[in-house]
Amino acid sequence: MSELLTAVSVLFIVTGPFLLVANRLDLPTVPALVLAGLVAGWVLEPDPLLELAYYGIALLVFTFGARIDFAAIRSVIVDGELAALGQIIVVGSLGVGFGLALGVSLTDAVYLGIAVAFSSTIVGTALLHREIMLDLVRGRLSQSLHFVQDLIAIVVILLLGAGTLEAGYVGPALAGGAALFLGALLVNRYLFDVIGRFAGDSDELMILGVVALLALFVGAAEFAGISIVVGAFAAGLAVRHDPVEYLGLFNGIQSIRDFFVAIFFVTIGALVVVPFVELGWTESVETLALVAGLVVLTAVVKPAVTTAILIARGYEARSATLASLNTDQVSEFALIIVIQALTLEALSPAIFDAIILAAAVTMVTSSLTHRYNEEIYRTLSDSGVIDGKHDRIDEWSDVPEEIADHVVIVGYGRQGTKLVETCEELDQPYVVIENDPARRDAVTSECEAAVVGDAMETYTWEKANVADATLVLSTVDSRAVSRRILSLDFSADVTLRAGDQETALELLDEGALYVSHPDLLAGQQLVQQIEELLDGDLSRDELRELQQAEIERRADYAPLHFG
Repeated sequence: MSELLTAVSVLFIVTGPFLLVANRLDLPTVPALVLAGLVAGWVLEPDPLLELAYYGIALLVFTFGARIDFAAIRSVIVDGELAALGQIIVVGSLGVGFGLALGVSLTDAVYLGIAVAFSSTIVGTALLHREIMLDLVRGRLSQSLHFVQDLIAIVVILLLGAGTLEAGYVGPALAGGAALFLGALLVNRYLFDVIGRFAGDSDELMILGVVALLALFVGAAEFAGISIVVGAFAAGLAVRHDPVEYLGLFNGIQSIRDFFVAIFFVTIGALVVVPFVELGWTESVETLALVAGLVVLTAVVKPAVTTAILIARGYEARSATLASLNTDQVSEFALIIVIQALTLEALSPAIFDAIILAAAVTMVTSSLTHRYNEEIYRTLSDSGVIDGKHDRIDEWSDVPEEIADHVVIVGYGRQGTKLVETCEELDQPYVVIENDPARRDAVTSECEAAVVGDAMETYTWEKANVADATLVLSTVDSRAVSRRILSLDFSADVTLRAGDQETALELLDEGALYVSHPDLLAGQQLVQQIEELLDGDLSRDELRELQQAEIERRADYAPLHFG
């Protein structure tokens, strides 16, 4: 235990200056963390680092499981399953073939295939947290992809833990994993609210209750002789996803996640064995050849395969591409698998070192591709490499062909709903553009005309017949979406939404008719409510209920993310 604490202390001491420089220069955080790990790795032994990585990943897997919103990904889970399975089969097979082509053993080649087949949930959810919170299609697709991959990875971990493929060993391992997930389902559905009632209004007691739940599932996994990672993931699934009811709990889980995400990236950097410095010339060349192939398969081939599958399923090119770019890294589950294999002496150290270095490289490149994902997509689209379909938009949308002089409303959240009600009261034709498939049923059933598609795509606007619209009202607080709307060629006036004053002024200068700003709107709303209260049109209880509803709505979109 003392060695583990020493390792954590050294990691944080070394990481501080790197994060300070990254923050001052506005650089991505992930490369700074990995570089800090490279430096720390010079003074730390590998054994405590492997132990730290194992337990850290287990806790991160728990936090991911706790944040899965099954209701939100239900509408895309089938496509996520197909894309995840196709990606694993195609890319995994290529990884095995690549290893055999370089002359490694079949066992080592299988682990190379596992390394390139799975994608990192930790990196994916950290980078796409805003997209998931904003209910964007690519966020939901990415979450669905990672969830399906994680389930398959857990099966692999259970099989590896059995140590053999004989039914007498595999059966109990799979049965133990199934029992944990069944228990998680029962706790989520029937017992989690009981924990909430016992905790009352105390966030601290609620967090302690969930930590006890985590300890229970991890202990059950240990008792069953299976990996604690499986128990941790099951414990996360046992947590009821209700950020409004359990806001304090989810803030606490987010803090745990942010802490261990940093530990995870630094640990990966510390485990890297640097070619030509810690290895001889021949070994270095062999390692770099393996790493180059793994990086190409992970960062290029895997997103390409996933994009092709999603486009074939009818998603527009942009959503498919941006969701697929979020799979361009080695998975933490793959790292758990290779760590276990190394411990069991089923994997050669040279292959392990190559996988770790490839993981570090792809996690750095993934943070960069996320930062420049729009530019990557536009380049591929403009060059004709990507040509998406619009089957999903056509299938989910309903717009009268003769509609004209209408209002186009972007977003069907609280503001979008109010605008729809206003248009209907005024007998004003309108079309709603909504990007969240989880809201598809509500939009198509409650709105006279709707397009379920990406506001960044030209076809979505063609479907909404924006050329004949009289006004465009965007309720989406996204600079990219706002600028995309302003760049389109139509004559309708445009009103937008901005989260800060600087952006609002920029959008006005670029041609927006009006830009709503939270502080301005809050001030206007406060004045209106006080006037109604003083005039007797609004009671104190009604005012309190309105405020509580607003706070709960904002809790759903709290910007809790590691960045």
